[in-house]
Amino acid sequence: MRALVVICALVVACLAPDILASRILDRCTLAREMTQKGVPRDQLAHWACIAEKQSNYHTYAVSPTNKDGIRSYGIFQISNLDWCYSVDETPREVECRTVCEAFLEDDIGMSVECARKIQEKQGWSAWPGCTGSLPPIDDCF
Repeated sequence: MRALVVICALVVACLAPDILASRILDRCTLAREMTQKGVPRDQLAHWACIAEKQSNYHTYAVSPTNKDGIRSYGIFQISNLDWCYSVDETPREVECRTVCEAFLEDDIGMSVECARKIQEKQGWSAWPGCTGSLPPIDDCF
């Protein structure tokens, strides 16, 4: 019985850093943090929509691996196809020049930087489902 308690305590201790590292933002917190990182206000409704649809504002979201071995990471679900590589993969040249796990941090800076690069290269269509009239974000400021 004592061994079981010790094993359970070890499991919780090992998982706790991951659980504590995750952060779920709300729409306005995301908008304010993105503004602080230089994102123009007229783009914030798009970014809020993307974060909601892709990860439900969860910084630690990781998609299941698809049949082609592709996964997506972080609040904006950035793909390991072209934009990043996982620590499980052989390092390679990627557009955002970082490991995908960098997009799982509480500080969304790396996620914002890479997502903006994706948006500049591919437009809003890189994240389907956030087009047309989007709810205003002005009430967050």
